[in-house]
Amino acid sequence: MKTNKDIFVAQLLDLVNNKELVKFTLTSPKDKTSDLKKVIVSAVELKKAYVLNFVYRHTTKDITKNYEINEGIQLINLAIEQDFNNAEIISINEILNLYTLPNGKIQIKTSKTKLNLPLTFSHDKPKDKLIALDNNIYLRELGVTNANFELRMDMSDKYRQINKYIELLAPNLKDLNLTADFHIADMGSGKAYLTFALYDYMTNELKLSPKMTGIEFREDLVNISNNIAKKANFTALNFVKGTIADAQLEKIDVLIALHACDTATDEAIFRGIKSDASLIVCAPCCHKQIRKAMNVSNELSNITKFGILKERQAEIITDSIRAMIMEYFGYKTKVFEFISMEHTPKNLMIVGKKSSKSIADKEKILANILAIKKLYGIDKHYLETLMEI
Repeated sequence: MKTNKDIFVAQLLDLVNNKELVKFTLTSPKDKTSDLKKVIVSAVELKKAYVLNFVYRHTTKDITKNYEINEGIQLINLAIEQDFNNAEIISINEILNLYTLPNGKIQIKTSKTKLNLPLTFSHDKPKDKLIALDNNIYLRELGVTNANFELRMDMSDKYRQINKYIELLAPNLKDLNLTADFHIADMGSGKAYLTFALYDYMTNELKLSPKMTGIEFREDLVNISNNIAKKANFTALNFVKGTIADAQLEKIDVLIALHACDTATDEAIFRGIKSDASLIVCAPCCHKQIRKAMNVSNELSNITKFGILKERQAEIITDSIRAMIMEYFGYKTKVFEFISMEHTPKNLMIVGKKSSKSIADKEKILANILAIKKLYGIDKHYLETLMEI
């Protein structure tokens, strides 16, 4: 008698053979301490064969491998038995979910779906993208494309994010009057998808010759990124281990800090201002400092008594004061929405461009900051402390 697992795996094989599989995912590791968090599988038509492409997603790296169909199915079967509690099949017409219950029994749920786009296994190159797929070594090494430089279906959101990021920065970068040896610092580069893309765009599209440094605290990511930069022949792109606060850097002309948590964003802005950077780009993450500092005793207490609303107020206040302090120091500042990052709903970006034409009304800015802090019972914004204003 077939078990639910056997039925589930057999259904997966049928979908693969019929070329109806969109994506298969294994999640919820049985060993909670395992560094392997997820496995993503898609069917890919390579020049030599139709295969299953596995992306092994670890805490700080992705490992990609291709397997012949039957071998891949055997590995999936074993992974469900030994390594993962949950699995999901997404096909053209339905979604099948497998759940391992606390008692060890396996449950399957099915829901109908209908894809709006035709299914393709060649991952054709999207049109009108600033970052090209063809022969793009770093995208291949980062798992965005397969060995044939075709976009992986499960990485389409990441590829769209990369291009949106470059699209947003492009006008600001083109307007800068930078010297030939200008320096870009990416604070908290992480897996460096956007770091590599920016270097690619600056060198290959704008034909500039920047020196670029990615700062990352996790040494394994630093080593992986440096190896990829070497493979891509990005000779002036280097990654070093460090934090935003203590990284030893030469003068910074363009400073980028994407999702530096809480006051780390303030430390990045501080370093950019102190270095007289021409451009500062931040995508803030977490706003704990102001949330804890708020002590509202006026009518606004009726709003801030609700946790979620207090949190949103703290986000608005934190980033508003950041933008105002940047204006105080001569930056023409914009705050706008950015496409959501992969593991977080945060989507705000602050961009400050050093202005030589306009002189900020510093007294008015300080008065406005003081009024906001008084309204919310805040003593100090962390960036104020760093800048000593």
